[in-house]
Amino acid sequence: MAKKRPQTKAKQPQLKDGEIPVVGAREPCPCGSGRRYKACHGRAAAHAVTELVQRPFEGLPSEGDWVALRELVPAATVELKLKESLPEGVPSVTLATVLPMAWPALRRDDGSVLIGLQNDTASGDISRDLADTLQRALTAQPGTPIQGRRAPADGPRLQELLDPEGAFEPVVHSGFEFWVPDAENSTPEVTASLERANAAAIPTVKLSGVDAAYWCETPDKNHLRWVMPYPEEQLLDALARLHAAGRSSLGEGTRLVGSFRAHGLTVPVWDLPTGFTADDVEKPAAEFAERLATALASDAPLTPDERRARGGLTNRQVTLS
Repeated sequence: MAKKRPQTKAKQPQLKDGEIPVVGAREPCPCGSGRRYKACHGRAAAHAVTELVQRPFEGLPSEGDWVALRELVPAATVELKLKESLPEGVPSVTLATVLPMAWPALRRDDGSVLIGLQNDTASGDISRDLADTLQRALTAQPGTPIQGRRAPADGPRLQELLDPEGAFEPVVHSGFEFWVPDAENSTPEVTASLERANAAAIPTVKLSGVDAAYWCETPDKNHLRWVMPYPEEQLLDALARLHAAGRSSLGEGTRLVGSFRAHGLTVPVWDLPTGFTADDVEKPAAEFAERLATALASDAPLTPDERRARGGLTNRQVTLS
C-alpha cells in the first residue's frame, strides 16, 4: 500500500475568522485547511450573509423614507453625510432610487458618488450590501460604474458609515435627469434612455406636513402611501379603531384600502379621487396623524366592530419585502 502523506497541520496558517478573505465558493479556503471555501469558513460567512434582516434601515435617520425610496418612489435623491470625512476627490455622496443600467453605484467624472437603492442584493441585509457598495465607490476611478457583489459577512453596515445626526431629506424628481449633469446636451442614446425611464415613472410627491408620506398619481385614481414607524400589531389595532368609527378616511371620496408590509414597517394606503392633489391631502393627513396618535395610545380591548375592521385591514395587506 502506498504510504499516507504526512500530516502538516502545524505548518498551516492559523488565521482568525476576521482575517479570512472572501473567495469563490469552490476555491480553496484561504485558511489553509485544504477544503473548499464553501465547506470551511464560507459556511459561516454564507449563513451570516443570507440571514434575513427584517428591518435593514432601523437606526438610520428617517427609516420610513428609506423604505419609501426603496419600494415606492420612482425617482428621488438624497445627499448622504458620512461619519468620516469624504476621501480627497469625492465632493459628495448621493443616494438615488435607481441608476442607469441598474448599476449599484457610479463614480462620476467629477469624483462624486451616486448609490442606487432599488437594486437586487446578494444577501439578506440590504444595509450591509449598500455599505459595501458605498465603500467600493469611494475608492473607484472617476467615471466608473460599480458592479454588484456579495458583501463580506463581517463588513460594515450603513448604520456604521453614515452620520446618525445627518439630515435625510429626499428630493423627489419628476424624471431621471439627475442621472446626467447636462441632460439637454446628452447623446441621442442617453436621451432615448431617459425618455423611456421618464415615461414609466409615476408622478410622486412627498408630503411636507407628516413624515414618510407620498402622494402618487395613476391613470384611474390617486393614492397616498404612508410609511409608519409603529409596531405592526399596535398600528393595525389603531387603524381598526378609526376605521370602525368612520374616521380613517382623508376626506370626501377617500378611503383607507389596506396596507403594504415593507422592510419591517407597515405602509397604509388610501385611494384618493382623480384630481385630489398632494396639496389637497396635506391638511387631512396632518389631522389624521392626530387621530391616529390618540388611537395608538388606547389599550382598551377591541370591540366586535373594531375586530371585524381589523380583520378586513389584515386581509388587504400585501408584503413587498
